[in-house]
Amino acid sequence: MSKQPRQLSLGAFLMAGGHHVAAWRHPDVQANPLDFSSYKRTAQIAEAALFDAIFVADSVAASTDAIASHTSRSVYFEPLTLLAALSAVTERIGLISTVTTSYNEPYHVARKFASLDHLSGGRCGWNLVTSDAAAEAYNFGRDAHIPHAERYARAREFHKVVTGLWDSWADDAFGRDKEAGQFYEPTKLHVLNHVGEHFNVQGPLNVARSPQGRPVIVQAGSSETGRELAAETAEVVFTAQTSLAKAQAFYADLKGRLAQFGRREDSLKIMPGVFVVVGQSTSEAREKFEQFQELVEPQVGVALLGRMLGNFDLSGYPLDGPLPELPLTENGQQSRQKLLTELAGAENLTLAQLGRRIAGGRGHYSLIGTASDIADELQAWFEGRAADGFNVLVPHLPAGLEDVANYVVPELQRRGLFRTQYQGSTLREHLGLSRPANQFF
Repeated sequence: MSKQPRQLSLGAFLMAGGHHVAAWRHPDVQANPLDFSSYKRTAQIAEAALFDAIFVADSVAASTDAIASHTSRSVYFEPLTLLAALSAVTERIGLISTVTTSYNEPYHVARKFASLDHLSGGRCGWNLVTSDAAAEAYNFGRDAHIPHAERYARAREFHKVVTGLWDSWADDAFGRDKEAGQFYEPTKLHVLNHVGEHFNVQGPLNVARSPQGRPVIVQAGSSETGRELAAETAEVVFTAQTSLAKAQAFYADLKGRLAQFGRREDSLKIMPGVFVVVGQSTSEAREKFEQFQELVEPQVGVALLGRMLGNFDLSGYPLDGPLPELPLTENGQQSRQKLLTELAGAENLTLAQLGRRIAGGRGHYSLIGTASDIADELQAWFEGRAADGFNVLVPHLPAGLEDVANYVVPELQRRGLFRTQYQGSTLREHLGLSRPANQFF
C-alpha cells in the first residue's frame, strides 16, 4: 500500500476586519470588530476551503494611546467565547485560541479548553503565549510586565499543570451505570496535587478527558527560550520568517531540538505566517494592496512598529530618519524585534517606511500576486523544509480569505499539496498528530 504523500496544513488567522492596520477604513470592510456575522462568514469560508483551523490571537489590554483612536484594535471579542460560538456554526474546522500564561491561572485555562474541545467534538487548540504587551500588567495588579526569563519559567510550569489537569480522568472513567447507581469509577480518577515555584494546584479537573485526549498545544515564540519551550511542549509552532533561507534555518533548528525530549520530527508542525494578497494578475494584486497602503497614516504605522519592537515609544523620532538603536526588549517579543531590526537595515528603510511596510503582515512574509505565483512560493517553502504548512493572514476579512479559498487553494489542490476533503473530524486528525496517551492511566 503506497504511503500518502505529504500535504501541507493551512490555518486562517482571524482578526476583526483583517490584518492590515488600516483595513477598517476600506469600503468593503465591516468596521465594527464585534460583528459576529463577519466572523461566522469567515469561519465558514475557511471550512468550505478545507483549512485545518481558524486561529484567533488575543491581548488582555485595550490600546488607548493617542494613536489608538485611529485604529480598530482597541476592542475585540474574548477569543474562547468567540470560538465557542463559531463551534456551533461549523462542523469540521479546528479552533485555535491564544491564551496567555502570564495573566491567567492553569485551572481556568484547563477547564475552558477542555470544555471547548467537548463542545466542538475535538477541534480545539491552545496557543500558549507569554504576554508581551506592557499594558496588560496594569490590569492584573502589577506595576511592570513580567521579565522575559521569568515569563517562560512560569509558562513551562503552567503547561505542566494544565496537561496534568487534562489527564485527571481516564478515558473510560465515566461508566454512568444507572442500574448500579455508579456514575464514575473512583480508581480512574487522578488528583494532581501539584506544588511548584509558581503554582499550587490540587485538582482534579471538573471536566472529563476531552475527545482529542487533550487540545492541541500551539506556540509562537521564536527566541532561544521560546524555541526550547516549543521543542519540549508544542505540537504546532506559528512563526514569522522573512525569507526561505531564514525559514529553513528556523525549521532545521527547531526540528533538531526534538530528539533531546524524545520526540519525533513529525510530532511538531511548523507553520510560518504568510500575508497573502491574490489577484487575477500581479498588477491587480498590487493594486489591491496599495488601496490599503494609501489608508495608512504614518503615525499609525510607527506606533504599530513600536509595539511590535517591544513596547517602545517612537513618536519622538523623525519619520524620515532611520530606526533608532534600541535595547533588547525585556517585555516584548525578542524574536520579532530582531526580525524587524534586520529588515530595516537590509532595505535601508526610514522609520515611516518600516511602519508602512509592516502595516499588513506585521513582519510576516508577504506574497502579493496571482494564485500560481503564491502557490509557487508556498510549494518551495513546503518542499524545501522551511514549513509544514502556513498560517494565512489577509489584509481584509472575509473578502481577502475568500480570494485565497477561490484561487490559491484550488491551485494547491491541483498540485497535490492540499487535501480535497477532510479525512477526519478532529484538529489532531487534520494535522496528522497522534492522540496522546493519558500520563496517569
